[in-house]
Amino acid sequence: MKLAQLTLALVAGALFFSGDAIAQNNQPEAAANQGAQPEAGANQEFKITRVTPAYWRVTIDHPPFNIFGPESIPQLNSVITQIENDPELKVVVFDSAVPGFFLTHYDFVPPLEATTSMPPGRTGLPPLPDMLVRLSRSPVVSIVSIRGRATGVGSELSLASDMRFASREKAVLSQFEVGAGFDPGGGPMARLPRLMGRGRALEILLSGNDINGDLAERYGYVNRSLPDAELDKFVDTLARRISSFDKQTIGEIKHFVDIATLPPDSEFAAQWQAFTTSVQRPAAQHDIKALMDLGLQKKPDVEIHLPRYTGEVNQPGK
Repeated sequence: MKLAQLTLALVAGALFFSGDAIAQNNQPEAAANQGAQPEAGANQEFKITRVTPAYWRVTIDHPPFNIFGPESIPQLNSVITQIENDPELKVVVFDSAVPGFFLTHYDFVPPLEATTSMPPGRTGLPPLPDMLVRLSRSPVVSIVSIRGRATGVGSELSLASDMRFASREKAVLSQFEVGAGFDPGGGPMARLPRLMGRGRALEILLSGNDINGDLAERYGYVNRSLPDAELDKFVDTLARRISSFDKQTIGEIKHFVDIATLPPDSEFAAQWQAFTTSVQRPAAQHDIKALMDLGLQKKPDVEIHLPRYTGEVNQPGK
């Protein structure tokens, strides 16, 4: 693959890789979805399960690493649009069917045109930040249940959701982009400081290190970190409780919290522009090529230990 193509592909979305070293079963408890079946479809990466009319699960299923690419954009947009338009829906939970991964980075292989040919979304923002902003502002409550890696787009989807709950043993969150020489594009610079304060946000964004479930809870990256065996039941119970309440009241409460806490859309536009500019710089081009040569997007060890590999490619003389 040509370096120019790699660089252009990155412009399409925010990047963060990694995988969980130990494959684990990531399906919700059977009790959570009694009587509900996910919607099937060819190459469907986001599968909706209508647990009840008021409560859906959206399960990410794109093995082996839950990589997000141009083909993912219309699928996620369809999900967000359905969330916005369903008159009965009150709560949606995002989870994963792929052991060790919640959602990771953007796909390096497709050329830039596969994404830039897509028109802006409803907000006027490019497709990825548009969908994340719309999810945040929807009157439907969004919850992520993180088991495995939530990195790059996965971290940014989590930050755009209303609540985040993580497996204490198996969740890993991170924004690694600094290690490859470019700015994140999905808005974490706007969201993280509002969640955890300036210093901790800078620690996450400028170190590119992994954040485990317990540290994520202490920093405010997630609402709670729970023992893995308790995660599914806790999230399901909370979702069912919220979904039992009046939809208009839920939407009004969320609206007023949004006024006090959500960044303006202009911040996301500026950060996307910074991303598309920075990813074309020589430093980013060098680091991306070096990571690909080491096996990025191919070798599980690189996916699992990306902070180590970004450190390696940034050593003097590399």
